[in-house]
Amino acid sequence: MFFSVVIPTYNRLPILQKCLRALEQQDYDSGLIDGYEIVVVDDGSTDDTIGWIEQQKAHFPHVSLFLQNHQGAAIARNLGIEKAQGDTIIFIDSDLVVTPSFLNAHAQSLIKAQEKLGHDRTFTYGAVINTANFDNPTSEPYKITDYSAAYFATGNVAIAKKWLEKVGKFDPNFRQYGWEDLELGVRLKKIGLKLIKTPEAVGYHWHPPFNLQQIPKLIEQEIQRGKMGVIFYQKHPTYEVKMMIQMTWIHRLLWGILSLGGRLNEKTMKPLLQWLIDQGKPQLALEIARIFLNWYNVQGVYEAYNTSK
Repeated sequence: MFFSVVIPTYNRLPILQKCLRALEQQDYDSGLIDGYEIVVVDDGSTDDTIGWIEQQKAHFPHVSLFLQNHQGAAIARNLGIEKAQGDTIIFIDSDLVVTPSFLNAHAQSLIKAQEKLGHDRTFTYGAVINTANFDNPTSEPYKITDYSAAYFATGNVAIAKKWLEKVGKFDPNFRQYGWEDLELGVRLKKIGLKLIKTPEAVGYHWHPPFNLQQIPKLIEQEIQRGKMGVIFYQKHPTYEVKMMIQMTWIHRLLWGILSLGGRLNEKTMKPLLQWLIDQGKPQLALEIARIFLNWYNVQGVYEAYNTSK
């Protein structure tokens, strides 16, 4: 198989540099993999992403760069699929740093699954380990909070290009944050594709340590995720999707109680969050902040749904 690693990016140059360097250092079995390319789609970055990639071409022989105006990850990934030369697509995000055996692990898992099942309606889903360690992201151990029950998520997934084309690729209506990959997963499940967990294909998802300055952006993401969740539900009006996007009375009651009807918010919880950060516990502070972040999400879902009627 020939892999096309499709990476949408937007203003993430420092971690993208680590992402691309790791992908250029792949150690793979040429009996399994004919070769690979790295398809970077810049989604209208305003930093020096484009200039840096163009200047560093000699050091990144596998990289091809494509540009678009800022339209979101779904449209960026579709452009990557269109430009990909490979028969198999691997989706990762531009803040993911992989190990040298990453491609080989996906290839081995795909081939074993096809031999065992007797068909090729499969895709592999690698492990994603979250880390705030920029200097050495691959040193982060696996944590229980890294577990994902998602069927199809573009943080680390390998799939034959033909299946993406068969179901119509990503829906371009998902222009804001959230759900475009899981919605595609619903369509892939309908045509019988089987998920193969592949923890050996590990990627380390870097994000900066949580601080209070991030909160406005995180709140905006939750509101956007609510809006995109409604689009998801309108396409697939099932109870399963309602649960996924938190558009149920259960979620409204749960986060309403936990946030005291919104009284526990970014303002009232600021002293506690800052104290935890000062104590060297930014991850715990973020988990506590999710109380009001989820409340914003639930409110955003219902507001978007009522507006769409």
